[in-house]
Amino acid sequence: MFRSALLGVSLSFFMLAACGSSGSGGGAATGGAGGAPGGGGAGASGGSSGTGGSGATGATGATGGASGGSGGATGGSGGAAGNPVIEMDTSLGKMVFELDPKNMPGTTANFLAYVDAGFYTNTIIHRVVPDFVIQGGGYSSGLVAKSANPPIKLELSPAVLHDYGALSMARTSDPDSADTQFFVVNAKAGAHNLDGNYAAFGKMLEGSAVLDAISSVTTQTQSGLENVPVTEVVVKSVVRK
Repeated sequence: MFRSALLGVSLSFFMLAACGSSGSGGGAATGGAGGAPGGGGAGASGGSSGTGGSGATGATGATGGASGGSGGATGGSGGAAGNPVIEMDTSLGKMVFELDPKNMPGTTANFLAYVDAGFYTNTIIHRVVPDFVIQGGGYSSGLVAKSANPPIKLELSPAVLHDYGALSMARTSDPDSADTQFFVVNAKAGAHNLDGNYAAFGKMLEGSAVLDAISSVTTQTQSGLENVPVTEVVVKSVVRK
């Protein structure tokens, strides 16, 4: 994973590959409080997680494919200009995000494919770093890694920044490794050191109090992952509005 320029150093990569529980699933890496959000597929059959310096947390693989917004294949009420809107219902409340298929079409389609498949139901927020990000989308209760499809290519747009409430995709040091894991920026001033390196593809419309509540939970190191909530924060569902 790479440590961000926010720390006053040039971007550099730190990743410790973990041995998976099977031949097809290497474990995901995980990072410390200062690390940027990262992911790495647990593979089709999953794998155990390992740690990686000051880097970021892990993810599982993903693929693109859904249409979005009002007028998409599965519809939805849509936000501004008909952009798709999703509701994330957690054990601490609901957050609503407007996605940006115009500037981030592939990333948005990838995320919506998993939303429409119900992939995120009963997953957990497995990483919480105050004044930085919360991260989820790769594990179910007990830090069991979820399997997914192959990762997607990194997609960037200067029009979508890592402001407070931005929804973005986690990845490993490989730019083209984003998959199912997402993160939400909880820093009031934003996390703009991530701009141009991570695929921000949505913004929060509702739920800042919920984001702040999740960001304040007590965390621990568990199963080799840092910043894991002591009491699980469950993502009950992610659906189109």
